Amino acid sequence: MKQGERAIIIRRRRPAAAGHHGGAWKIALADFMTALMALFLVLWIISTATPQELKGLAEYFRTPLSVALAGGDRSASDSSAIPGGGADPAHAEGERMRVDLRQQSRPSDTRNLFRHLRQRIEAAIAADPALRDLHEQMRFDMTQEGLRIQLVDTERRPMFRLGRDQVAPYMRDLLRTLAPLLNELPNQISISGHTDSLRYQRGDQGYSNWELSADRANASRRELVAGGLDGEKLLRVAGMGDRVPMQDANPGDPVNRRISLVVLTAEAAARILAQSQGRAYTPAAAQPQAAVQAQAKAKAE
Repeated sequence: MKQGERAIIIRRRRPAAAGHHGGAWKIALADFMTALMALFLVLWIISTATPQELKGLAEYFRTPLSVALAGGDRSASDSSAIPGGGADPAHAEGERMRVDLRQQSRPSDTRNLFRHLRQRIEAAIAADPALRDLHEQMRFDMTQEGLRIQLVDTERRPMFRLGRDQVAPYMRDLLRTLAPLLNELPNQISISGHTDSLRYQRGDQGYSNWELSADRANASRRELVAGGLDGEKLLRVAGMGDRVPMQDANPGDPVNRRISLVVLTAEAAARILAQSQGRAYTPAAAQPQAAVQAQAKAKAE
């Protein structure tokens, strides 16, 4: 370079490297795969579940979240700014009574109580080696009146002597095992006896299936009371003869010879009382029975 000449500086920009994308997509993919695994796991569990477990799962999702978390709907339905329902604002007994009455009237709560009672009965039967085989002769189902527990006959193990109301020893043990469990709920109970279509020689003119079914229902009532059942819980004892056979059963099938115990809802009990007194049933008629049930539930807690 000659003296006096300016140096020419050429600046060349280096091409910028592309930025790193980071690992966010990996986290998203991992979350997606975890969700898929959880989904397939749930589907597999459902496919292997028993009908009873599926019913319990469905009932769980039908229960409102506030009820499941708090055990009631106080936060959602309480219109009083002052806690409590009695003279003392700090005393919550009155308000608790109102909440219990609302809970008692909800069908889902009643089904939960009945489901728990059924589980207690099945557990007690399974725990007793002498009664374990009788589980096959028990039928549980929900009706409009309440939880129905049917004790059915078989040719191999009849519950009563043929044509008589004498209770078999294992039937006596079963009824006396049920008695204290039925006392756990304040609900009233209905007992009905049923026979098959085999008639007596004189038909309905003398001692017939009507009398036999009623006598067997009363014999069962006596065994329940002897086992500790509160007699005040009994609302109705009836003999139905052979007029109400089991569904899809031949009229002469031994399964029709059965005792049906119904743990009544408050509404069903009020309806039976109204009909027996010759008056129309109104929902308000069920309130006294619901109050009795709520008081008993509060004492149990």
